[in-house]
Amino acid sequence: MSGRHPITRRDIDRLAVPAIISGIAEPIISLVDTAFVGRLGTADLAAVGISASFFLLVVWVLAQTRSAVLAVVARYYGEDRLDEIRGLVPLAVWMNFALGLVFFLVTNALAGPIFRLYNAQGEVLEKAIAYYHVRSFGHPMVLATFALTGAFRGMQNLRWNMWLSVTGALINLVLNPILIFGWGPVPAMGIRGSALASLIAQVVMFVSAIVILERRTPFRIVPVRWTHPEVPSLLLLSGNLFARTIALNVCYYLGNRYATGYGQAYIGAHSIAMNIWLFSAFFIDGYAAAGSVLAGRLNGSRDWRQLYLVSWQVVRRSIWIGIGLAVLYALLYVPIGHLFTADLEVHRLFVGIFWMVIVTQPLNAIAFAFDGIFKGLGEGALLRNVLILSTALVFVPVILIGHQLDGLLFAVWSAFLAWMAARSLALAVSFQRRYRPGSGVRTR
Repeated sequence: MSGRHPITRRDIDRLAVPAIISGIAEPIISLVDTAFVGRLGTADLAAVGISASFFLLVVWVLAQTRSAVLAVVARYYGEDRLDEIRGLVPLAVWMNFALGLVFFLVTNALAGPIFRLYNAQGEVLEKAIAYYHVRSFGHPMVLATFALTGAFRGMQNLRWNMWLSVTGALINLVLNPILIFGWGPVPAMGIRGSALASLIAQVVMFVSAIVILERRTPFRIVPVRWTHPEVPSLLLLSGNLFARTIALNVCYYLGNRYATGYGQAYIGAHSIAMNIWLFSAFFIDGYAAAGSVLAGRLNGSRDWRQLYLVSWQVVRRSIWIGIGLAVLYALLYVPIGHLFTADLEVHRLFVGIFWMVIVTQPLNAIAFAFDGIFKGLGEGALLRNVLILSTALVFVPVILIGHQLDGLLFAVWSAFLAWMAARSLALAVSFQRRYRPGSGVRTR
């Protein structure tokens, strides 16, 4: 395969640009929801912030098979043995669908107790439950779509993912104002309308991904048999990434829980900051996706020297993206909050901590780039250990101490800032030790 040919910056950009567009679809859906729902009132904004965040957290915890599928498919692609895993991809898709169905049934039934854990009460709790009862129907389809797009990425094709994501984001953008505020014969549905717009977008993306799988790849949606030799390694890598994502979500949960406990205005401001942070994360993650694809392919072709050089190119490009986002946000520091809320108190609180969101961008770039590279290499255990340790030793102590000192949202975002710094440093050092020429590359 092409692993032995030099990979240029243009090759990296060719993969990264579609990945950026693809990656920001889900956060754009959440940002659109936040922007439109924010016009309904502070309680609605807080409810969507809590509910949408929990939806995304469940998806991230359960969707780690996408990275596992990517790593396996990319390795076989690099070895020119793609036909040998034709039966694996449909298994991963239906495993994800079944997992999403289970979590839909459980979390939909327990939405009330779950959001009480976030300190949601009264009107905010009621509206968060209403939003989630609709949005949660998307769990099976979103998780199955993630498995499908993991296979597409492993085949070095990120354009298909891009068009799926653009389609979903546009559908959500068009339907949101119609279903929230009503239009012609369509009645105003308020917060439920926002959730329904997101759900419809996700259904379209899922169906479109199946069509691409059937028409453009060697894989099929219906498994020939329900076993495959790579299933154990797929489950092991998924399990490590699952444990990693549990630790990741502890941080997001604690941030939301403390912000909600401070009051409606605080969770409103935190929700805006977090949605922007997540949008930036997915934007930066485009180069991480390119890193995953290329690392997996070069791992398959055993081209270790180029693997090291390409990985650092991906990291440098990601850092520049992070710096660019930081500059853009700094220039739009005050007006950006007005896009999401008309509540002056929410805006005041948001402006007070937005600078911390800006500072995290270059750090995020380093952490996310190495995340992607290690995922492509199948280094799930390393990613698990780094996330668990940085969460336990950095994030949790910082947010707890900050809370005791009445730091409020400053405490929450100080924890995120310190956490990302720790992750970036740990992953960079680990990569140098493992993959620097002469250090002895760990192979599969």
